[in-house]
Amino acid sequence: MKLEGRLFVANRMTEIKEIETEDTNEPFSTQLGRALVELCRQMDIPVPMWMKKNTHEFAAFRQTIFFKEQYTENVRFDRFQIKEID
Repeated sequence: MKLEGRLFVANRMTEIKEIETEDTNEPFSTQLGRALVELCRQMDIPVPMWMKKNTHEFAAFRQTIFFKEQYTENVRFDRFQIKEID
């Protein structure tokens, strides 16, 4: 799975990173969770809370956005977008 992460501050992209994880026989949601954790680790940001809206967005568009309110600690950005890349 290839996942792209983008950080935004005041509607300006400040950082972009791509990661690729090994495809396994695990369920898609497990692979996505592992990829998200690895992407957050490489971008040095906390892992956000995954909400129902994120599931709907990712299922429909293969991307979703996390806002500051989805973090339990203060973050240096306004939003974090992830997108699956083919």
